[in-house]
Amino acid sequence: MTAALGRRVAVRVPATSANLGPGFDTLGLALSVYDELTVEALEPGRLEIEVTGEGTADVPRDASHLVVRAIAHTYASVGRELPGLRLVAHNVIPHGRGMGSSGAAVVSGILAAKGLLDGEVEFSDVDLLRLATEMEGHPDNVAPGLFGGLTIAWMDATGPQHKQLIVHRGVAPLVLVPSFTMSTAVARSLQPLQVPREDAVFNVSRSALLIAAMTQSPELLMAATEDKLHQNYRAQAMPETDRLVRALRAEGYAAVVSGAGPSVLVLADGPGQRVAAAELTASVVDTPWQALMLAVDVKGGTVKRAEGSA
Repeated sequence: MTAALGRRVAVRVPATSANLGPGFDTLGLALSVYDELTVEALEPGRLEIEVTGEGTADVPRDASHLVVRAIAHTYASVGRELPGLRLVAHNVIPHGRGMGSSGAAVVSGILAAKGLLDGEVEFSDVDLLRLATEMEGHPDNVAPGLFGGLTIAWMDATGPQHKQLIVHRGVAPLVLVPSFTMSTAVARSLQPLQVPREDAVFNVSRSALLIAAMTQSPELLMAATEDKLHQNYRAQAMPETDRLVRALRAEGYAAVVSGAGPSVLVLADGPGQRVAAAELTASVVDTPWQALMLAVDVKGGTVKRAEGSA
């Protein structure tokens, strides 16, 4: 069985920032930058892909497209035949900048499949997170992309799990996006397999404090975003990012590497501090950095039947 021919769904998925300093591979935050796409079920064997926005020149137009692969993975997981697909994507999330673009593509495909199979197959939140983690490899980006807000993600004997938290209204995210990119695989390869016990204890304390800072006490954000597990090891691969993080923190701004980088996330204690951090950045860096003053997305990814759908 396949989805009804002509059924068309619209999907919207937010950018995400993972780690947030000390919460390596565990904490993630959904941000108000969105990739949007429509997917239509066609006769089996057909595949049409249109892409505008970010990555237009680079993303494939065949079955290797990450959204198409995620749709196929979801169909296969429930034993359904993959229909032909018409995919029209408008990408806004920067690629290769540590804002969860690959995770957003995975979530987009899974939600598109959910929408196309609506009425035939039901997917729980647990199912969605499991499918996304199977493709992405770890749940810290896909959890906030799916569910929004601040998420804690972890693995147990039954698979990936998550807890969504409401962020304090005083937290004002700023993402500083450079013109250069960074490979997540390269960034991860720079980390040692073992770390000193005192560094592990340090990060446990800061991760716990970060939850309090993000949900109740934004004035603690500076101390709560300290990290000894990953940022120092990756600094050699992105010296401009490291220099900007250090310059911002020296002036009291809670700056961290966004995901695997090279973007920088500032968790400001209010809009005024966010503007001041952006102004400081302009005086510190030698290359162009785009300042994105964002909100925390609270909805996560959404899918709905598109107008004119069968």
